[in-house]
Amino acid sequence: MRTDRFRLLAGALLFACLPAPAAEYVPIPAGSFVSALSSGSPGNAPVRVAPFAMRATPVTTREFLAFTASHPEWQRSRVPAIFADASYLHQFDGSQTPPPTGSERPITSVSWFAAQAFCESEGGRLPTWHEWEYVAAADAGHADARRDPAWRAKILSWYSQSSGMPPPVVGGAANFYGIRDMHGLIWEWVDDFNALLVSADSRNQGDPDRLQFCGAGAISLQDKENYAILMRIALLSALSGADTTNNLGFRCARALPMENK
Repeated sequence: MRTDRFRLLAGALLFACLPAPAAEYVPIPAGSFVSALSSGSPGNAPVRVAPFAMRATPVTTREFLAFTASHPEWQRSRVPAIFADASYLHQFDGSQTPPPTGSERPITSVSWFAAQAFCESEGGRLPTWHEWEYVAAADAGHADARRDPAWRAKILSWYSQSSGMPPPVVGGAANFYGIRDMHGLIWEWVDDFNALLVSADSRNQGDPDRLQFCGAGAISLQDKENYAILMRIALLSALSGADTTNNLGFRCARALPMENK
């Protein structure tokens, strides 16, 4: 028994001392696209997305626990209730060592506040909704595959699966931009998640009470066939910054250096 304890302690120390590999950020070129949410302009004019960089994969369990080891204020036992609900990091039950088979799974049960703090710790931020939607519209060969019925069906097949099991490890096939796991792994926080409830279009629906129950983001959805995006908007619109869920994680974004813009 004592030997087992020493082995566990040695493993935890080794994990804490190993240098963290640098996160891979992929440059995303500027572009325009028609968002699923109304732009508020006549004809729903395309949204312009400035160049930025995005993490190639969601933040993993290993990476987030390394962050909480160096920023103990974000550990489950220490985080203030205003920044995380009671289910925050519940899967670890106070442990700061990832399970042997789960370290490369995406971190989940993490609040918006904690996700933002992680991104800031590596000089980043959470992506905006339009940045996330812009990159998520791509398949392997096209910047915008949203009109492809086969691509939509593939994405929707994941939403129909049970969320009771832990997500797979990160590292799926890269899309047009070189970004992985935008679909089929987890839901993801965005920086402006709480702004999805309001749009210029939805403020003119004529019945303010309707917005309280339906969610302005869903009401002003332009592409009503894009159910996957509608479901993302519905989930994010229902959350507060301290909320966590078993299948909600995040990835970070960064501004590009001026010479790369």
